[in-house]
Amino acid sequence: MNRATRPGLRTGFCIYINTLCQGPMPVVSDENGYVVFETELAAQTEIVDDLQTRLRQFLDGERDYEDAITVEEYVVPVTVHPDGVITDESGNCFSPFPS
Repeated sequence: MNRATRPGLRTGFCIYINTLCQGPMPVVSDENGYVVFETELAAQTEIVDDLQTRLRQFLDGERDYEDAITVEEYVVPVTVHPDGVITDESGNCFSPFPS
């Protein structure tokens, strides 16, 4: 499904988390800014990989149980504008780089 209808826009998926102060926002970034995954499955796989790491840390005694099993991240379809700004269907707008 291609949600981008204007030239120069591209679509993808970000991993979000709900924050108390700023509400929903992308949580995965690298040296190039927020990570926009090409597919929903790729973003979901990233969440599962992180969950597996947390579960392994619990089994190794490095993390408590509740922290290990709690998944707060979720996947949101986004549009990336030519200037790198990311928007979602709820109207949230994010600069390309975390502040």
